[in-house]
Amino acid sequence: MGNKSPKPRRAVVPFISPSSQAFFFFFFGLSPEVTILVSFFSSAVSIWDPRIFSLSLCSLSFKSYSFLMILGRKLTGKTMKFLLFMFVGVVHLLPLASGKAIYGNGPSQRTFQEIKEEIAHYGDVAKSIINLTVYGKAQNRSYERLALLVDTVGPRLSGSKNLERAIEIMQQNLKGDGLENVHLEPVKIPHWERGEESAVMLEPRIHKMAILGLGSSIGTPPEGITAEVLVVTSFDELQRRGPDAEGKIVVYNQPYTNYSAAVQYRMEGAVEAAKVGALASLIRSVASFSIYSPHTGIQEYQKGVPKIPTACITVEDAEMMSRMASRGNRIVVQLKMGAKSYPDADSFNTVAEITGSKYPEQVVLVSGHLDSWDVGQGAMDDGGGAFISWEALSLIKDLGLRPKRTLRLVLWTAEEQGGVGSSQYYQLHKANSSNYSLVMESDLGTFLPSGLKFTGSDKARVIMEEVMSLLQPINITQVLKAGDGTDINFWIQDGVPGASLLDDLYKYFSFHHSHGDTMTVMDPKQMNVAAAVWAVVSYVVADLEEMLPRS
Repeated sequence: MGNKSPKPRRAVVPFISPSSQAFFFFFFGLSPEVTILVSFFSSAVSIWDPRIFSLSLCSLSFKSYSFLMILGRKLTGKTMKFLLFMFVGVVHLLPLASGKAIYGNGPSQRTFQEIKEEIAHYGDVAKSIINLTVYGKAQNRSYERLALLVDTVGPRLSGSKNLERAIEIMQQNLKGDGLENVHLEPVKIPHWERGEESAVMLEPRIHKMAILGLGSSIGTPPEGITAEVLVVTSFDELQRRGPDAEGKIVVYNQPYTNYSAAVQYRMEGAVEAAKVGALASLIRSVASFSIYSPHTGIQEYQKGVPKIPTACITVEDAEMMSRMASRGNRIVVQLKMGAKSYPDADSFNTVAEITGSKYPEQVVLVSGHLDSWDVGQGAMDDGGGAFISWEALSLIKDLGLRPKRTLRLVLWTAEEQGGVGSSQYYQLHKANSSNYSLVMESDLGTFLPSGLKFTGSDKARVIMEEVMSLLQPINITQVLKAGDGTDINFWIQDGVPGASLLDDLYKYFSFHHSHGDTMTVMDPKQMNVAAAVWAVVSYVVADLEEMLPRS
């Protein structure tokens, strides 16, 4: 089904070299101007036939140009300039007239219309994939597979026994599914544990607060840290009030406008507080909605800055302390954290493939990360993304399809610690980056997707728009910008096109990195649709005759 439609046959035009044509007409007494013009346009006719395109263009470029120079002595200045202008224009426009100019990375160049027609032939394949996963025997399969894993194993923190067990189970699952080249690629990953933790407001009243220590944070002394609180809403306010922060616990009550803006306080809050002499920091959870739910995540220390304990608190407690401070109340909090870091642990990226039939060395990569934080079940982040990526290969295999390029599934480890597993995968495979046509990562939820986010050249984007048009039966056809992801950004920065699902981010960040990230959040019907999008896009791009063009 991936074969191109037969092209209409072109009329065969007898080929006579431009210099021969010029000699013929000049011999019979035509003027030099007419002689050369006839030579140009007879060349144009011959170039229209692609079978003699290269020979004719070469002949026109060199022999006719030389002939022009010989006759130049007999031509007026204006006439000579006119003919040179005609020569340059014809040489540059003829490739476009032949319909062979704009697409392709290598020697084979194709028009967009030809690529569009090729993609249109995948309509029946796309419908088969959609029918199988949304309405057929594979319906709800990705949901049920995910539920079995997370109910059995639970959350899968980097360096934990749970993550190690999940990787072993997934290796067995992928082999049992009949996928090819199933293997584990070893990596070293961080090992941090939160231990026992608590926070109690002692003044102006007793109030036990819900907290979650942030990843890589140090712990407090066994007796904890008891100190007055300074509430700020921004880094700028912290700088202005720097002298007031010394010896206190800094509480950040930054507003949530979007994730990328708010997450800076989780990542850098401890460092900025330590710079002004704070003893600890508590960060308002980076969440679009809260039901008294703290949201954890990674934070980073900075060389040369003292390390202080740091944790996230609920939106509700951050706002309450902000109101108290605005009234002039003295706020005192006791913080206890048993967090501890251990030597790096052994782990693995989990890999499986459907080997390409024609270009097996070329790759379309689909992925999600298998690790999670140590709260909830890690069902949404990123169990769903990992399992629709597995489902994509399962659907393609079930339909008996084998794309021209290799479809490679990678389930990353230690994504939550900053893409540790994927970074080491990139270092291992980057020498072959020119063979990666597309890298895909699902890590923003598997609710009902509204489209595909894509990063790549303009030429690749219009191709992806045609691919997404195949998903019209489920009304998901948008192609938007910024198809990045923690685990695929290494490849995107190397020029490889990247894609991710566009999902309901408000819902996603309501449960992100919290106790609420469980199977209850997941919807099997929405996962079916997400898996269909993932499978159609990955298969079609892997089966196109040419790789996606790069910038």
